[in-house]
Amino acid sequence: MTDGNRKKALFILSQLNNDDINWIVQKGKKEIIDSGRVLIHEGRQIDALYIVLKGNLSVLLEAEGTKELAKISSGELVGEVSFIDARPPLATVKAIEKTELLAIPRRQLILKLQNDMGFASRFYCGISLCLADRMRGTIRHIEYGRNLELENSELDQGDINPSVMENLALAQAKFNWLMENVMG
Repeated sequence: MTDGNRKKALFILSQLNNDDINWIVQKGKKEIIDSGRVLIHEGRQIDALYIVLKGNLSVLLEAEGTKELAKISSGELVGEVSFIDARPPLATVKAIEKTELLAIPRRQLILKLQNDMGFASRFYCGISLCLADRMRGTIRHIEYGRNLELENSELDQGDINPSVMENLALAQAKFNWLMENVMG
């Protein structure tokens, strides 16, 4: 996996232990949405945190005339910012193709976080890594726009702690196990 193609869910999975992942599989619900269907509406509360198992989604700003901000693919998280700050999403998320998701119900996740401090610590550490990586990517994208002579490889070199990279390799195996064990 290249640095530019890191799967955000891996940051969380890299911090969680096997019992944590088993809990996610047990409490999560597999959802399948068809191409063109909206998963998250800009400005409307959501009741789950999602992990994309298979497929692709588009992140759109409706206020900007439906401007696409990003694409989300297998292994990515959806709804983590709204989960953290409990405010409505700032963008719409729509399926580009038939997409399989693991929906982790918000209420159950909040109860788990409140009652299991070890899980909470690992979960929030993973979310922090995910959001930090996104912020760095955004800043690099802005910087790249200002300095077109920079090579893309220069943008990605040395941008992550080696111990985190080791955990991400293990997290890929955890993600594969999670995908295989999600009940339909």
